[in-house]
Amino acid sequence: MTRSKQFRVALVGISGYGDNYLDQLLRPEGAAEDAAAGSGEGAAEGAAADVLFCAAIDAFPERCPRLAELEEAGVHLYPDLESFYEKDHADLVVICAPIHLHADLTCRALAGGSNVLCEKPLCVRPEDAEKMMAAERGSGLVVAIGYQWAFSDAVQELKKDILSLSLGKPVCLKTLVLWPRRLSYYTRNSWAGRIRTADGNWVLDSPLNNAMAHHLHNMLYLLGGSTETAAEAADIRAELYRANQIENYDTAALQAFTSGGTELRMYAAHPVREAVDPLVSFRFEDAVVETGPDRLIRARFRDGRVKTYGLPDERVFGKLQVTIRCIREKLPVPCGIAASVSHTRCINSIQDFPVADFPGERLRTDGGGVDSLVWVEGLAEEFKRRFDFDSF
Repeated sequence: MTRSKQFRVALVGISGYGDNYLDQLLRPEGAAEDAAAGSGEGAAEGAAADVLFCAAIDAFPERCPRLAELEEAGVHLYPDLESFYEKDHADLVVICAPIHLHADLTCRALAGGSNVLCEKPLCVRPEDAEKMMAAERGSGLVVAIGYQWAFSDAVQELKKDILSLSLGKPVCLKTLVLWPRRLSYYTRNSWAGRIRTADGNWVLDSPLNNAMAHHLHNMLYLLGGSTETAAEAADIRAELYRANQIENYDTAALQAFTSGGTELRMYAAHPVREAVDPLVSFRFEDAVVETGPDRLIRARFRDGRVKTYGLPDERVFGKLQVTIRCIREKLPVPCGIAASVSHTRCINSIQDFPVADFPGERLRTDGGGVDSLVWVEGLAEEFKRRFDFDSF
């Protein structure tokens, strides 16, 4: 098969979160402008007209409301990767599929000769990660994992300063995220809020392994010993709770330490009435790094200096354009398997802790039907207080 000069991209999973990738792949010029604005000189080159969205791969394409748009754009539909590789090829396969399918789909794409951008989280179990790493090594191709904060200029600049000890040694990194999720979130598929799927596969769906996985991963990533690695969490303590009628937890308070002795804390909850976007407070010997109401990351030094790093989520899908550029220019991707596997190990350790039900007298419900929101009286205030005062 003769390969064209265009950079060919295929997308696995075109409904749900995959619709966000359709926005990028169906308007490459706009995506290139986003990438160029935040990814350095040359980012736009090879990210626009010469990127071809060649195929959409989904076993249930009827769930996607944009089939006519895909047909008009000349994007071919396939039910699975095997059918795709029988007739086509891609330089990059983007995987936007259920968590428990990440490992197998990544390995299949590598075996088919494609580089991979797999959405977060990396996978479910550490043994899945080992399989993915072996497949990547054997293929000589690239696997990027879509923890988008790691692809941002703000986080990359902050990590550079951490590695150079410009902020002093890290002492304690803590993050608070409160994002309400209604009943529709847990009924949107068969595995939301589950520990295992109905057919027995591990999925470990939870705030820390899905909606807020970026924020736990970010702390591990920032403390990794190189640009392409993340720190390991040890001495983990976790309080896990649930308010919704699900198998796994919807609320977590976490404390852990890295091998270097840095403390990590995270407070994450879905059963809250009002959203609190990620708040970070990273304490170093010579500076404190925080987010403010404008969500910008800033370092405030002991000597009075202030350094602004920017917005970590300014261009959420910059990860796609950065990955394409890294593949074309043979550069290391900011966040690959090696930078993601510690999050997988951390999640599995957290899962060993028991999940407690919130007392019924604390539960409140707004709305009805699939739009109903179960929330816990006083939970948001408690987590904010613990975040502010280092309480665990």
